[in-house]
Amino acid sequence: MGEKDMQEIGNEYHIPVLYEETLDQLVWNPDGIYIDCTLGGGSHSEGILKRLSEKGRLISIDQDANAIAFCKKRLEKYGKQWSVFQNNFENIDIVSYLAGVDKVDGILMDIGVSSTQLDDGERGFSYRYDAKLDMRMNKEQDLSAYEVVNTYAEQDLVRILFEYGEERHAKKIASFICENRKEKPIETTGELVAIIKRAYSERASKHPAKKTFQAIRIEVNRELEVLEKAIKKSVDLLKPKGHLAIITFHSLEDRLVKTVFKDLATACKCPPELPVCVCGGKAKVKILTKKPIIPSEDELGKNNRAHSSKLRVVERLA
Repeated sequence: MGEKDMQEIGNEYHIPVLYEETLDQLVWNPDGIYIDCTLGGGSHSEGILKRLSEKGRLISIDQDANAIAFCKKRLEKYGKQWSVFQNNFENIDIVSYLAGVDKVDGILMDIGVSSTQLDDGERGFSYRYDAKLDMRMNKEQDLSAYEVVNTYAEQDLVRILFEYGEERHAKKIASFICENRKEKPIETTGELVAIIKRAYSERASKHPAKKTFQAIRIEVNRELEVLEKAIKKSVDLLKPKGHLAIITFHSLEDRLVKTVFKDLATACKCPPELPVCVCGGKAKVKILTKKPIIPSEDELGKNNRAHSSKLRVVERLA
């Protein structure tokens, strides 16, 4: 997307990473029906709509009411070609039913927190702003970062920080959190950052809170659980030759996508010790990206958040 387009959108929403590469992989039938599972600021959705003919249709999903309100203004010019649902994309099957759609030509998932959510200090996603502990993508849900930090048992905090954040100081950070909350609840991101910094030497190359914040966000929003469910439901929704494209931003997500895609592309699920196949299994997809598509050097130079992004794509078999 050119600079003029970026100026028209303004500063509220950023151009997504791997933008052209994603659209090239996703939109193979301009007359088709597509689902954007992660509407955000609407850049991917608008990109899809621009590539569709008058017969084409797009259904977008997002949990965030703010994102939906913004995109209703941005995308209203597309009329009945575009519809939007406030929901979690793990319910993609329900959304497609409500939209009156049985099968679709392509599905996109851009996983993680949008730039807009990160840059909105009040949402509590970022360790760079002092705000109330929140991190909910859907503001209507009960569980927030506050409950995780102040009510989870120490061993559960250790597990979350280690598994979801790959945080090597998980035990020390969890211990400091529990020690601090005995005195008073930990209410803000600033308070949590100060606690995390105690577990790190001053020479840490990356921000000490990065991994902990990632881990708590994943727990609050059930991100990995939701992703796995959504992938399997999405493949079942695809027409033959339909494409599922997924952009991830950290190793846990990418590993999960790679594993689930490999499983869906494997026909025989029999134990390896059996000499012949007895399960009669059939592969559901063909993997189109043997290696993930990553940003160009040019994009990396323009967008610091692009560094960890990877795009993987599969095609539904008949």
